[in-house]
Amino acid sequence: MSIPLLRSNASTEKTPSSNSFNWKIAPVLILFHVGAVAALFFFSWSGLFLALFLFWVTGGLGLGICYHRLLVHRSFTTPKWFEYFLTICGAAALEGGPLLWVAIHRKHHQFADKVGDPHSPRDGKWWSHAGWVLTGNSLRQDVATLKRYVPDLAEDRFHVWLTKYHLAPTIILAVSLYAIGGSRLLLWGTFFRTVLGLHATWIVNSAAHIWGSRRFETRDTSTNNWWVALISFGDGWHNNHHAYPVSARHGLKWYEFDLNFYTIWMFKQLGLVYRIHQATLARRLHGRESFADSSSD
Repeated sequence: MSIPLLRSNASTEKTPSSNSFNWKIAPVLILFHVGAVAALFFFSWSGLFLALFLFWVTGGLGLGICYHRLLVHRSFTTPKWFEYFLTICGAAALEGGPLLWVAIHRKHHQFADKVGDPHSPRDGKWWSHAGWVLTGNSLRQDVATLKRYVPDLAEDRFHVWLTKYHLAPTIILAVSLYAIGGSRLLLWGTFFRTVLGLHATWIVNSAAHIWGSRRFETRDTSTNNWWVALISFGDGWHNNHHAYPVSARHGLKWYEFDLNFYTIWMFKQLGLVYRIHQATLARRLHGRESFADSSSD
């Protein structure tokens, strides 16, 4: 398996200004953004609805529920076959294979808004949004360092295989859409949907560490941001998440809409999910709210 290098020593990470440009990723991102704009000139309601549905499948089920809450934080447990299905949905978002994505996010929590954080706004707003993808070192990882951050996934043959061939789900989906509906469905279901998903993820890294409210005094600059939560299916309640990362529930108040958690709850009713770690607001201590863990099987 050939995966570029992830530097495990935070003190040796290059600063944003000295990072080399990622010539492998930049042309792909440009191509997809051009395709997303082109989709607007071939508008159809079916194309738009397809894009939104696939955005939820890849960004909600795949990234938010599987990559983030299941693989990174193990917020709940699910049968392996269902975990693998959700992981394929995540790979189709075109944000890398499971080992790569999970390693970067675990590193983010380890060094949140400090030296070593792959995408902190303290290195610049643009850097935290997309600059770290275009010029950062975080996407340059090798197997040995991946094992340091994702030893659990590194022992799973399926996750290792999908990390190596993470482009396969996107290619298969793109070919299928073109065969069914021609270039119109391809533009909306692949290019527009992918670009929408990329920015939905990146906006959590940037905006949810810059603008919003802070319920908890965490060691980082994470915030709760309602419009980021809407775009990211609930991941915008980011201060809640950084205060209690293992919780499958990010929206802790009734008005904090968290579609990803509601979907996890639905999966539990269907017998597909169990052992859910769920934080709830218990009481106020010295004027601040605290957590209670109401984990359930």
